[in-house]
Amino acid sequence: MVITWRAVALAALGAVAVLLVPSALVVAAWAVLVVVVAALDASLAASPRQVGVRREVPPSVRLTEPASSVLTLTNLGPRRLRAVVRDAWPPSALPPLRPGGAVDAPADLGRRTPRHSVDVPSGERRRVTTVLLPTRRGDLAAGAVTVRSLGPLRIAGRQASLPVPGRLRVLPEFASRRHLPSRLARLRELDGRAAVQVRGAGTEFDSLREYVIGDDVRSIDWRATARRADVVVRTWRPERDRRVLVVLDTSRTSAARVLDAPAIEASVEAALLLAALATRAGDRVELIAFDRRVRARVAGTSGARVLPAFADALAGVQPALLEADWPGIVAQVRDRLTQRALVVLLTTLEPAAVEQGLLDVAAQLTDRHTVVLASVADPEVDQLRRGRDDAEQVFDAAAAERTQLERAAVAQRLRQRGMEVLEALPDELAPRLADTYLALKAAGRL
Repeated sequence: MVITWRAVALAALGAVAVLLVPSALVVAAWAVLVVVVAALDASLAASPRQVGVRREVPPSVRLTEPASSVLTLTNLGPRRLRAVVRDAWPPSALPPLRPGGAVDAPADLGRRTPRHSVDVPSGERRRVTTVLLPTRRGDLAAGAVTVRSLGPLRIAGRQASLPVPGRLRVLPEFASRRHLPSRLARLRELDGRAAVQVRGAGTEFDSLREYVIGDDVRSIDWRATARRADVVVRTWRPERDRRVLVVLDTSRTSAARVLDAPAIEASVEAALLLAALATRAGDRVELIAFDRRVRARVAGTSGARVLPAFADALAGVQPALLEADWPGIVAQVRDRLTQRALVVLLTTLEPAAVEQGLLDVAAQLTDRHTVVLASVADPEVDQLRRGRDDAEQVFDAAAAERTQLERAAVAQRLRQRGMEVLEALPDELAPRLADTYLALKAAGRL
């Protein structure tokens, strides 16, 4: 049995009787009255176990976008159901609260609270909606639905928790998609669809046209010229159907917080933007998320299915507090790639981790593939480097400067082994990686 504030108020009224007739017998009699009334009210409540509950929830939603969990409650018992229903979800699935408990949402979304009051006559059904606003990637599992059935006086009632399975997959936000249109425009220029032709080694033959002043004489097709009255040159377009393998490092270094999010979040955004761009360029894109074992993999998909496959695979990827197994990563790359390809390593330039792992195997990757290492930079380090107000800030600035020098040194060692290394702030990593991809494609290095 459960009691409500009305039972407490009824018990408090007994203080008036005690003041009028101060006696232990009056106190006992009033206590017995409250218990009897509460028990009677609870006995007249509908049974919460005679309530049929069905949950409807979408299979997936993007991070920070709202979703709805709809409960359909059917009163299977003979009595009227007056109840409070709690739809339990993890805190990361619900809208944040402002200080003081107010829901940080539009005024008309009072339904966002997971508790709902319902009044269901026997044999009828009602639907209640809980609006979810996920703040973390991954699979969110719904908890039990708790039904607190109250009696006619709403003084007391009965309660039961009913298991109603429900799961919502929260996909990455893909906020970097705002950079996609501008990169696609540049890709169209490289691909010859916007009146810009690219010539040089590493590109594919596109067509023949007449020579105009300013064309490179090395592009003249002498055989075609001999068959015509005019000088003819070859035009080229960037190579297509190349392999791009994105390797996402999910080891402990990816768990380091940069601003208000783990470093892996910026890497996920960069992987999604690169996948969208490379797919539109006609390249085959694959994904491996790895630390000491494969956490996620995308292979064998093409066209419009690539980006949804990436989003679904990356939804549940979280950092593991383990050291990265770089020889294992190299073995995975060799298993997946039998010809030259672009390998993108989304990891961090932590000097100790790079020196003890990646540096030893870097040459095994660069000997056969074009390798790009993309790392997230911490803007707080730059802020510490500028501090000079007191002795503590000077020491912090010295430590930050040393950190930057060590990262620059290890980046230079990676470049000497043939890697392209880029480091950018979280919001800039995805577009910088896309620009690097386009530059490599324009240079015919894919």
